[in-house]
Amino acid sequence: MSGRVEQFAVLDLDPPVRGFLHRPVSPSSDGLVLTHGAGGNAQMPLLIALAEAFADEGFTVLRCNMPFRQARSFGPPHPSGAARDRAGLKNAVEAMRKMADGRIFLGGQSYGGRQASMLLAEKPQLAAGLLLLPYPLHAPGRPDQLRTQHLPELRVSTLFVHGTNDPFGTIEEIEAARKLIPARTDLLVVDGAGHDLGFKGKKTRDGLPQQIVKSFLKLVL
Repeated sequence: MSGRVEQFAVLDLDPPVRGFLHRPVSPSSDGLVLTHGAGGNAQMPLLIALAEAFADEGFTVLRCNMPFRQARSFGPPHPSGAARDRAGLKNAVEAMRKMADGRIFLGGQSYGGRQASMLLAEKPQLAAGLLLLPYPLHAPGRPDQLRTQHLPELRVSTLFVHGTNDPFGTIEEIEAARKLIPARTDLLVVDGAGHDLGFKGKKTRDGLPQQIVKSFLKLVL
């Protein structure tokens, strides 16, 4: 089993780190920080299921709330707060380094993944790999406004997990985007899934978390 889960906070940092920590029964030396999308929080079903699946493989996993979500319980982030959200993710990674002395990985759902990718483009030494669940390549209906400017600076192994019905980017668009990254990348296609990867509300997609873990480990090993 995946071990125990506890509330976690480091309040002497700015921004502070708040979330939920998964401590595996048989820990390896690796750690993973996961974060949420613009409309969610650290309690999203996809993040919980993934944290449990990674903990089953020995990872210490932190599901963290980004600064914008710590400031208010609902509503999307404001563009002016994006840099602070990235600073919050950086602090979460640094907090994880005190609990796992091996490789540290970073992952995020939608907006969280975008901010994580921008952070690692700026600071490639911060983490050993990136997990995008999925990546919001463009706003729905605006394929001419791609969010790819930083991808050529991203130099860590990156796994894209993307549904075939995602309005934020087609599979073909994601394939083109990942070719911009000068590092190892892979794409796990989720047939029939939208931007929620089949985890809307309390619904789950059986077997997908384990499949994501397997694909990610294959990429970063």
